[in-house]
Amino acid sequence: MSTQVLAKPQSKVRDLCYIALMAALTAVCSWITVPIGPVPFTMQTFAISVALLLLGGRRGTLSIVLYLCLGLVGLPVFSGFGAGPGVLLGATGGYLVGFVAAGLVYWAVSPRVGSSLPAQTFCMLLVMVVNYAFGTVWFLKVYTGGGSAATLAGALATCVVPFILPGLVKMFLALVVWKRVGPYVH
Repeated sequence: MSTQVLAKPQSKVRDLCYIALMAALTAVCSWITVPIGPVPFTMQTFAISVALLLLGGRRGTLSIVLYLCLGLVGLPVFSGFGAGPGVLLGATGGYLVGFVAAGLVYWAVSPRVGSSLPAQTFCMLLVMVVNYAFGTVWFLKVYTGGGSAATLAGALATCVVPFILPGLVKMFLALVVWKRVGPYVH
């Protein structure tokens, strides 16, 4: 009986530690930035993928929400050491919000497709598509003001095409981390 009583709090503490660790990893990875236009190249998506792969949908999504909350309250966790609601409502805010949507999609799809490498690769591709979709639509509405000069083709050329190859590389690296570290994360 005492073993059961102790096991539950320990797993909650462990979950909280993992969630906090992945939120911190996301913050550090967001600081690794290469400005290539209105949408910078960052390592955030690598951290988001690692969080989802290692922690699963529920805990991974919670780590994303924690990361966004830290930035929302003013801690400089976003790209370029940005913080506050202005970043979330700015031109790249759709990618940040898209992280949560991608986490929710992963949470819903991952258990249904399984934990094999091909299944998780599919999930990571889906996460990437969801994030790009949110970011591109947001970019069209916020950055360009949704005016007639804003075209989907132009937004895709700015927000998606330059990031496809780096995104695939980051996805591959996240899958490598998952295969190597995953067996040690409970």
